[in-house]
Amino acid sequence: MALEIEGREHDLGGGFTVRRLLPHAKCRSVGPFVFFDHIGPAEVPAEHPMAVRPHPHIGLATVTFLWEGAIMHRDSLGYAQEILPGDVNWMTAGRGIVHSERTPERLLGKPQRMHGLQTWVALPKEHEETAPDFAHHPAATLPVVELPGVRLCVVAGDGFGETSPVKVLARTLYVSMELSAGAALLIPADHAERALYPVEGELTLDGEPLALSRLRVLDPGSEPVLRAGCDARVMLLGGEPLDGRRHVWWNFVSSSRDRIEQAKADWAADRMGRVPGETERIPLPER
Repeated sequence: MALEIEGREHDLGGGFTVRRLLPHAKCRSVGPFVFFDHIGPAEVPAEHPMAVRPHPHIGLATVTFLWEGAIMHRDSLGYAQEILPGDVNWMTAGRGIVHSERTPERLLGKPQRMHGLQTWVALPKEHEETAPDFAHHPAATLPVVELPGVRLCVVAGDGFGETSPVKVLARTLYVSMELSAGAALLIPADHAERALYPVEGELTLDGEPLALSRLRVLDPGSEPVLRAGCDARVMLLGGEPLDGRRHVWWNFVSSSRDRIEQAKADWAADRMGRVPGETERIPLPER
């Protein structure tokens, strides 16, 4: 039977929570995805805007995808980019980058609805120390597949005969799927590792109920049929397996424990760069 993962909720304050599905004791990764956070859905009150202070990453790419809300990204390369629903922010950390995530200035003092996903993709070993980079892809640039009662947006990688313009370094599957009531979709076995994450609606997989907000890891080679009892939304993710074990500590991902220790020392000594316009930073955790 396919593995089902129930996430752990983290309260970020002000009634704002995220649900973390990966990493999990039963499943460390799905394809290149090593971290999977479901943001909201929640009302972010005017008096508690999003304020994720500058913090570092190595060895991964961060992927932000929203259904509701807006986030202002700033990084140590000098990029400042607001992300809106349907867009993709893909930040390649490589040998090291620092970034912040905040409520856009135009929305300060106003409540806003926030709902989306933040994921990390581990870089292949040969690219772990690549130069950091940032790319923004507006929603209109992402390929969409229309089937009877089904709309598929290929967020990153390839799927259903389409390829996203997002540059990936390993074969990746990341598709936002919307199904109308009564619609059905066969999930192809085109990728070695796959998982479904139901976000809204009532869904079954091969006739069995699919629980909302739980990650269902599919059996390799299987081609189950997803069916919607009402209008529904679900994410499909995965890709080729990682080329070896990854260590995850705080915001650092690497195939080498020593490399993570170096990153800890670099951040503690303020050697990883600064985000223009930012004066704060998140200190190295004491753990």
